[in-house]
Amino acid sequence: MSIICIIWSLFQLYTAAFGVFPPTLQRAPHLGFALVLIYLLYPFKRGARRDHIPLYDFLLAALSAAVTSYHVVFYRALIDRAGAYTPLDIAVSALGVLLVLEATRRVAGPVLVSLAALFLLYGYFGPYMPGFLAHRGYSFSRIVTHSFLSTEGILGVPISVSSTFIFLFLVFAAYLRKTGIGDWLTKLAIGIAGGATGGPAKAAVIASACQGTVSGSSVANVVGTGSVTIPLMKHIGYRKEFAGAVEAAASTGGQLMPPIMGAAAFIMTEFTGVSYAKIAAAAAIPAILYFTGVFTMVHLEAKKAGLKGLPREELPSAGKLLKEKWYLLTPIAGIVFFLVTGRTAMLAALYGIILTVAVSFISRDTRMSLRGILQGLEEGARSALGVAAACATAGILVGIITLTGLGLKMAHGIVELSGGNIYLTMLFTMIASLILGMGVPTTANYIIQATIAAPALVAAGVKVLAAHLFVFYFGIIADVTPPVALAAFAASGIAGSEPFRTGFEASKLAFAAYLVPYIFALSPSLVLIDVTPLEIIKALVTSIIGMIGVGAAIAGYLVRRCSYWERAVLFAGGVMLVDPGTLTDAIGIVVVSLVFLWQKVRAAKDALAGKA
Repeated sequence: MSIICIIWSLFQLYTAAFGVFPPTLQRAPHLGFALVLIYLLYPFKRGARRDHIPLYDFLLAALSAAVTSYHVVFYRALIDRAGAYTPLDIAVSALGVLLVLEATRRVAGPVLVSLAALFLLYGYFGPYMPGFLAHRGYSFSRIVTHSFLSTEGILGVPISVSSTFIFLFLVFAAYLRKTGIGDWLTKLAIGIAGGATGGPAKAAVIASACQGTVSGSSVANVVGTGSVTIPLMKHIGYRKEFAGAVEAAASTGGQLMPPIMGAAAFIMTEFTGVSYAKIAAAAAIPAILYFTGVFTMVHLEAKKAGLKGLPREELPSAGKLLKEKWYLLTPIAGIVFFLVTGRTAMLAALYGIILTVAVSFISRDTRMSLRGILQGLEEGARSALGVAAACATAGILVGIITLTGLGLKMAHGIVELSGGNIYLTMLFTMIASLILGMGVPTTANYIIQATIAAPALVAAGVKVLAAHLFVFYFGIIADVTPPVALAAFAASGIAGSEPFRTGFEASKLAFAAYLVPYIFALSPSLVLIDVTPLEIIKALVTSIIGMIGVGAAIAGYLVRRCSYWERAVLFAGGVMLVDPGTLTDAIGIVVVSLVFLWQKVRAAKDALAGKA
């Protein structure tokens, strides 16, 4: 199994260095390696002994190798048939779908598998679905071949991401651990932020915001910064699901942070006729509010869990660490440099791996042997198994969405169901954007929504730029919205957490992204439409306070743990403050201040009672 892991890693490194193969030939071997290893490493029942592999798992591993090799061996024939599939194609596809589902159940649990099964049933029993979602059902053969043989199902967008830069960044993370650079970075981060409450998690939020604005990719951001920040968060006591969620939420927000906001923001200039500089400026306040919400949640979670900073005498000296081994920052700085200068995420990760191995030879205590280099390849492959399985099953959901036209039906349904009501239009647009975000990349999602949903928002009275930013935001936040939350899946692979639970934690942390678009759609001053400089400052200050109130309500903690009525009041007051109106700001400040003072008084009384 070590040899299989090493060969898999070498295959991925080869394609990064010399060019990716055509989609099917790149993704099918990636999936095959993952399935074979999962069946050999993960027993049928969780908790079962792992020192013995039953015969049926060897059989399942062999079948996995066979069905994924089918794509390679019959690559030209499958293209020539162009959908005219044979009985053997159908049988292989059905077996492939079942093998993917079982492998995902073993490594990621039953939730995602159950959702995939539900989507498959929807594809088959479509005629019996009521309402505007109804469509003609598809045959068993059409569903399984679309799911397994096309590049819109299991071998679709999610596994494409897994088979390119996610895997390489996981190998990069493995080498950071093997060389000791990860430990050195841990000490450095603790020296800088370890004294603050939940310091490493706060550092993760800041780092992800900075890198995300460069990379323009939620998943690339997760695997780029998460290989360092997630171990830091786990080190000080954060739950592994929460550590992965922090990185996923912060990394997803990176696409919202000017000046570089991903390709979709550039396309927005064509749809709206607004310059990119104005779009970036308009996105600034919502992005600040997003990260304020995430930062607040991180701080309050640390306070609630009692995760205090380290005592000053226990903190390592950041200055001494930098003076002695500053060169160990080279791999991280190199990745940022390569991304900034326009290299692909795959090449940036490859160069990062090379730099990590190279700088390890400068010092004896970090130097890697041949054995260590091979172990790094093996560990990187093992850490990719959960991500690959989750992405493969997410591809089944994507395949059903594209096959049935569910995403487009939802978008068209907005116009019919809302009847021109602005609140219903925004709600249905959000749902459509999130569903489309499961199946298509941010750019494609924005293009579809800009042509279908944004005009409906404009017709309902939303300003053009605010309407396009609305669909843009919800298309991005799909990366942390279960059931298909690619950023959370990538983070869970690094954190060693359960992917679905990590996705729910991330969506809770990213709550600001679900709230803020409604506010700026109704009150466009937040996106700098018809607003004076003084009003901008006022809106920014009150909105930040409001996000603190909303974050406290969701976390259930402000000065102390909040009761249910305190959480409800904080949430209402926070939302009023985010809405940039004079009356709502006044009410919000009074409400949030009263809860804060009430908790301060109760905390003081409890402290006096404790001393007595």
